[in-house]
Amino acid sequence: MSGHDGNLNAAAPQPLRFILDAIDTLGRLDGWLGAGCLVALTLLMLAEVAVRALSNVFPWVPADIPVAWEYSSYLMAACFTFGAAMTLRAGGHIRVTLVLGRLGPGARRLMEGCCALIAAGFTGFLAIAMVRFAYGAWERGETSISSDTPLWFPQAVIAFGMALLALQFLARTIQCALGMAIEDPSMKVASVSE
Repeated sequence: MSGHDGNLNAAAPQPLRFILDAIDTLGRLDGWLGAGCLVALTLLMLAEVAVRALSNVFPWVPADIPVAWEYSSYLMAACFTFGAAMTLRAGGHIRVTLVLGRLGPGARRLMEGCCALIAAGFTGFLAIAMVRFAYGAWERGETSISSDTPLWFPQAVIAFGMALLALQFLARTIQCALGMAIEDPSMKVASVSE
């Protein structure tokens, strides 16, 4: 199923293969961006703890980082949305396998494809709604109360992550229809026990 050159999308016709490969590449980028946001979130929280501890010893150190809670919420949302497309391609999303496990290969592929198509529609709708939400915030010049951060920026990050997830669901639908591999084991993260 993996194709002659190790590419899981090798069985697709050439124009479609290019699109599926591009979606996989964007999914990998999506995962790396999510990991970067997680690192930034961790560093921000550690800095907040350090500043708080130092303020107990040195009175001239502020008691907190004023934007820490606001930016940590932005980074948390970015972690969730940025990591979603890569997680889907790696097969890491939670699924109810009770039904899937009882189906034959053909019925299972049909079920996977139908569910992916429904999910593509739902996440596509959500991505469009988030794009409109971010655009509205940009158009109105909305900023956060505590830091004057333009709100369109974190909203656009979430919209981007949702759009990539919708594309990955669409790719999964196509892969199911063409009988191709729907999960890429090379994208999986090794567990601690491995």
